[in-house]
Amino acid sequence: MLFNPALCRNESEVESKLIVQYLLPQLGYTPDTWHQEVAFGSIRLDFLAFSAQAIPFVLDDNSPLSVVMEAKSPKQNLNYHVLRLRHYLTSLNVCYGLLTNGKEIRIYEKDGADIILVFQCDGNDIEENIEEIRGVIGRESLKNRQFKEQLEVQVSQLETKKENSMKTIAIYHNKGGVGKTTVAVNLAAAFSNKGKRVLLIDIDAQANTTFATGLIKFQFEEDDDLRDKNIFHLINVGDYNFIPDVVRKSQYFNNPEIEIVPSHITLMDEQHNLTRIMNARSRLSSKLKKVENEYDIVIIDTPPSRDVYAEVALIAADHLIIPSDLKPFANQGLPTVKNFVEQINESREVLGKSPLNILGVLASKISTNHKFLQYTFPKQRDVIPEKYDLPLMEAVIYDRSVLSECLNKTITIGELEYPDPKSIIKYAEEVKSNAQQSALEFEILANEVLQKMGVQE
Repeated sequence: MLFNPALCRNESEVESKLIVQYLLPQLGYTPDTWHQEVAFGSIRLDFLAFSAQAIPFVLDDNSPLSVVMEAKSPKQNLNYHVLRLRHYLTSLNVCYGLLTNGKEIRIYEKDGADIILVFQCDGNDIEENIEEIRGVIGRESLKNRQFKEQLEVQVSQLETKKENSMKTIAIYHNKGGVGKTTVAVNLAAAFSNKGKRVLLIDIDAQANTTFATGLIKFQFEEDDDLRDKNIFHLINVGDYNFIPDVVRKSQYFNNPEIEIVPSHITLMDEQHNLTRIMNARSRLSSKLKKVENEYDIVIIDTPPSRDVYAEVALIAADHLIIPSDLKPFANQGLPTVKNFVEQINESREVLGKSPLNILGVLASKISTNHKFLQYTFPKQRDVIPEKYDLPLMEAVIYDRSVLSECLNKTITIGELEYPDPKSIIKYAEEVKSNAQQSALEFEILANEVLQKMGVQE
């Protein structure tokens, strides 16, 4: 159908002959996707067209892309109606507005709280410009644009979910005495104080993390309530004993408290049996998968060895922190750690998991002696990337007596003395002493770890 602007002698004819009979069909709008004389409170629209069927229709951020079409008399100057069209588009959250008097056609696009002119032509030129008009406000064009925007939103949501999905960190070194447990429990506390949902897993038979978080409250063996529900039971069988069945909450250790999967000294006795069960190595990973929506960060304190428990931990983890006092004996163990990680990565590949990401060697239990820090410590740090080809973390955990004090606090009830450990974060709040400096060091470490894992605070 051809359009003749000379036939539009008044506003009614602009509506019927230009918009209804020509523009709407040419732009692909069917009767179920456009509406005439639409009222929203005090606003009265001549026409409202949607890229998708919208009955009933609601104008909000989730609505199909839409177009307001306003018809004016050929005798009226369109400049006088631009402000009113802007009010319509911005008030109703409509993407596009077409303004015409038959002699001229304009298309405006909402731009925040304003509108911008994106197309303009004379009524006599509408047929030769119909493809361009269709590309701006045609139904198919708007549908494709909406699909693209929805796809971009979905991709963004997936990326955000992936970025902020549960992260699992193993704290591992095959050399003991380098501060693994101190790092594990206080880093968990620092994350918890940042509002992260934290799960702390102890997979060391020495159960230092279990003790440090206050779960060993019993004095006598018959009161031991951890023997029958601990990390061993997660990895011993695959079809029952899941994380919710064995998890405990720390008591008075931190605020907010931390959820913990405890360990037990009986892990030593069970190790030989687990070594012969290949599936045991991947069970913690599988069971963590089932609670990935329950936690933001999982921290696993590992044994200082290359045993089956260490394998379980490194297979389950996404990231690895290697605490070290940077002294010769600890450094000599770093090639062994690298070799172990390479071995673990082979197992991870079989399971379809990406290689373990080494966040870095963390300088821990570092002397605060001024001359040591001035002359010796910088050389010790340089050795890590230069000789051992491992990344070095910027954060440093210094050797302060307050770190052992907070974990070794006790409380006396009657004639019995019970462990009453505190995180360095909570201890700093209570005693207001040099604990604050140590607490700050763990806050700095937490920030660095989040940044390296790509997690938003």
